[in-house]
Amino acid sequence: MEATIITIMALLFLSFVALGVFVTVKVAKAAARGVDRTIDQARRTVEETTLRAKSFGQAGTAGELARLRLSLRTSMRATQEALQAGVGEDASLKESLDLFHRLSAHGLELDADLKRMEREPDRAWVAGQLPELAARTERITGSADALRRAARDRAVKFAEDDLSTLSAQIDVEAGALRHWTRPEATQGTTQPAGPGRETAPGSGGERSAITGPDPRRTAYPWEKSARPETTT
Repeated sequence: MEATIITIMALLFLSFVALGVFVTVKVAKAAARGVDRTIDQARRTVEETTLRAKSFGQAGTAGELARLRLSLRTSMRATQEALQAGVGEDASLKESLDLFHRLSAHGLELDADLKRMEREPDRAWVAGQLPELAARTERITGSADALRRAARDRAVKFAEDDLSTLSAQIDVEAGALRHWTRPEATQGTTQPAGPGRETAPGSGGERSAITGPDPRRTAYPWEKSARPETTT
């Protein structure tokens, strides 16, 4: 019996140790990924700041290469952010995002070529390559811009359709609210207010005013807080 208890305790101890090691490894990996993302973001920021300075401060081949790289990176990043932000609400954008990932492979290849051109000592040869590099940049950024603008137009269209439907429903409701009749008393009882009828004072329609608003109701930022009643 004692041997069984010792065995169980040993197994529990080993399980806790294994669980602790597993959690520690997961936390360490997550922290490492966070550090890597931070370093990558800082590196991209520094690199793009340098490209922006070169594009404005340098003329000739160096300035043109910097402008092409900056244009490429700006367009690709904006499109990626737009598609990733919209795919959660519109599943149809998943195919667009897949196409963008394929386009990104060409963008990374072009960015690498432009970066190598910046280090090329033969500036005359680089100048001869600029037209082809500019054409590739325009094709890739044009495709990225087309995806981004189409996704934006789609979102705007859906929003306009939803707003039009909501406005029509509100117009119908507003019209119904303007057709009111005073409820008639029959045999000492008050008829319940139907659709489009005004609720008589003292009826059950005042329950919400007595019990207060439903706490589950969504509060909107443009609402004002109700002022507390004062007594004299």
